[in-house]
Amino acid sequence: MFSIPESEVEFTAIRAQGAGGQNVNKVSSAVHLRFDIVASSLPEPVKERLLALRDQRITAEGVVVIKAQTTRSQDMNRADAMQRLNDLVNSVAVPPKTRRPTKPTYGSKQRRLEGKSQRSTIKAGRGKVSE
Repeated sequence: MFSIPESEVEFTAIRAQGAGGQNVNKVSSAVHLRFDIVASSLPEPVKERLLALRDQRITAEGVVVIKAQTTRSQDMNRADAMQRLNDLVNSVAVPPKTRRPTKPTYGSKQRRLEGKSQRSTIKAGRGKVSE
């Protein structure tokens, strides 16, 4: 598991959107977090998997942008943004397992063919009766 140092992250305080009365209009409590994947100290395989993610928070230049505005406190929004960034990085920290193709067993083939022949006899009995 990786924890990203705050020195590699750029925070920008902005005004939050939505309801909240005068507090929203006066206080810049929301936070924009920007994290440059290419310039970070993450291992190369993790960087590649992060850049390969189809996530709307990752720009074409390889910068993660996270907006946190759930709380009224700027510090709590910063902590929330950092937690979400760490969760994103840790989701690709472990490489995915490679799929090994398998073959159906002899028994499963026999059961499949037996079921087909039973169905065939049922359908054959539905035909016209000839004398």
